[in-house]
Amino acid sequence: MARLLVRNKRGRGYLVNPGRSPVGRAVRYLILGGIILIMLPIILLSLYRLPFIHPISTLMVKDIVTFSGYDRRWVPLDRISPSLVNSVMMSEDARFCFHNGVDWDALNSVVSDTIDGEQTRGASTIPMQTAKNLFLWTSRSFIRKGLEVPLAVLTDLILPKQRLLEIYLNIAEWGPGIYGIEAASQYHFKTSAAKLSPRQAAYLAVTLPNPIVRNPARPGRGMQTLARVNERRARGAGAYVGCVN
Repeated sequence: MARLLVRNKRGRGYLVNPGRSPVGRAVRYLILGGIILIMLPIILLSLYRLPFIHPISTLMVKDIVTFSGYDRRWVPLDRISPSLVNSVMMSEDARFCFHNGVDWDALNSVVSDTIDGEQTRGASTIPMQTAKNLFLWTSRSFIRKGLEVPLAVLTDLILPKQRLLEIYLNIAEWGPGIYGIEAASQYHFKTSAAKLSPRQAAYLAVTLPNPIVRNPARPGRGMQTLARVNERRARGAGAYVGCVN
């Protein structure tokens, strides 16, 4: 390792290893931490490709750490009602089959609206929400959104579309301590995810943007209107859901 020749006030020189100085050590640790932060999602997402691995979200980790407890029952994609799959995709990310993790047109529109001071609409895709649920925190901030975008591209790159959607539907929050579509179906409608009706699926889909406030089993008038629109769109989804059917 290269050493530096340093002279004291009397002109005497001595060799210093910069890597052993406090600043050098701090730089090394920062670089090592950055490499770990970059590699960890890649390693975990590669493991998540395996069908027998059932990932948990950061919210579920929080519930474990705080001893709050939660209900999550993993169910494979082929045991989830197609009505639910279509409803969620049309509600949350209609272009899921066509983008690389980020809907750039929608995101650019949101950025432009924010700069102009206008009210913004959501631009989160299913890969972005999956990446957030797996690796990030829930509170809104530009820092989180900045991390969410590359993680979403990485998630979409490593995970096949069907596996990505399966993970999302099994870690999404559908109420306090209720995670995943099977637990949500049993809790709200006393039925399995495989037996959800189109209307029940629509109610669950439109719950996702605000699962703490919205209750699919007791929808208000506004939620009923949203569900009817979603149900109609889900029936006509066609090619929009072709990558998972």
